[in-house]
Amino acid sequence: MSNSTSGQAFAKHDHRHCIKAALKQASRICGERNGRLTAQRKRVLELVWKNHKPVGAYAILEQLRAEGFNGAPPTVYRALDFLLEHGLIHRIESLNAYTGCAHPGEQHTGQFLICSQCQRVAELDDPKVKTAICNSAALLGFEADHQVIEIRGLCPQCQDH
Repeated sequence: MSNSTSGQAFAKHDHRHCIKAALKQASRICGERNGRLTAQRKRVLELVWKNHKPVGAYAILEQLRAEGFNGAPPTVYRALDFLLEHGLIHRIESLNAYTGCAHPGEQHTGQFLICSQCQRVAELDDPKVKTAICNSAALLGFEADHQVIEIRGLCPQCQDH
């Protein structure tokens, strides 16, 4: 858990810092990989990082249209695909939505704590979890090459209410 933003999803903090850090890391990573972080891709990344709640493609499109963008859904999906490809965001499968990556540029598996009440998401990166799954799968002759773990429960704030 090398990035401080992973634990901040459930803590009170100035979220502008998360967005600023995500944009800075995205610029660095895209520069290193010769990926074009266009203004539209950057804006989609900002919208994904708007808070620690996963956001769907159509909600992103709706926000872009409110800002004067007149593109179609495939344009948003292409931007999301680019951000996924460069490890800047994750797709939360069960919600069909996207969340910012707390560990961009690092090889890691997706382990997500999802609050059932407020929908905020925190990303974990515990290598012991990955190893345990790979070892258990190997006992069955299975080679795991991709892991996404979604864990539902209540965040500290929702537990208090």
